[in-house]
Amino acid sequence: MRWFTLGFGLALAGCVTVKAPDKPIEINLNISVKQEVVVSLKKDAEDFVNSNPDLFPK
Repeated sequence: MRWFTLGFGLALAGCVTVKAPDKPIEINLNISVKQEVVVSLKKDAEDFVNSNPDLFPK
């Protein structure tokens, strides 16, 4: 009798219910790409000035 009770208890423990949330899951990623853009623009501007010395006299 004891084994039957143990087996029945384990069978009930294996029942799992999954319910979908009412609202959609929202993932907010706050990523800043400002530094990469500034570095890229600075490099492009430096290359342009160096390749056109007559436009930007020192």
